[in-house]
Amino acid sequence: MLREKIRLFPDPVLRRKAEVVTSFDHSLAVLLETLQRTMRAQPSGVGIAAPQVGVARQVAVVDVSPRVPGAKLLVLINPKIIDMRDPIPSREGCMSLPDYTANLKRFRWIRFVAQNPDGTWYEKTSEGIEAVCVQHEVDHLAGLLFFDRVVSLKTDMFPRRIFTKRRPAA
Repeated sequence: MLREKIRLFPDPVLRRKAEVVTSFDHSLAVLLETLQRTMRAQPSGVGIAAPQVGVARQVAVVDVSPRVPGAKLLVLINPKIIDMRDPIPSREGCMSLPDYTANLKRFRWIRFVAQNPDGTWYEKTSEGIEAVCVQHEVDHLAGLLFFDRVVSLKTDMFPRRIFTKRRPAA
C-alpha cells in the first residue's frame, strides 16, 4: 500500500465515521506513508484523510508547505478541534469530488489536539489555509464532505473549470 487511488464520491467509505486509532504500530506507519505519497501525487493535494484511500480510520495528513513557506507536515491521528475563531469564506475543492468547487464558511483560526505516530497527544493552533485544510480533513473523518457545509448547492457549488491548451491557428 504505497500509493492508492483516491476514492470518489459516492463511495460509501467517504460517508462513514472513521474508527479511532488504538494501535500505533507498523500498519499505521504504512498508512501514513501511503497518505503522504498519494497526497503528493495529486497536482493540488495539500491534505488527505484515510477514508479517501478506503481506510475508515481517524488518520489524516496536511502539508501546506507548497503554498506557505516554512509550513511543516501535520500528522493528525484521532484529531479533535477544540476551539475555532473568526469565520471566513472559503472556496474549496476535494480530491474525492474532483469536478466541483464550492463556497462555504470555515474558521481562520483553530486549536486542535491530535496524536503523533507514537501515540503522544499534542495541541496546536493553526491559521489561514492550514486551519482550513485541517477542518476539511477532520470533516472527512466524520463522514462529511465539503458540500455538506454549503448553504445553497444551487448558488454556491460550481463545476471546476477545465483549461485546455489551445492549438495555434493553422
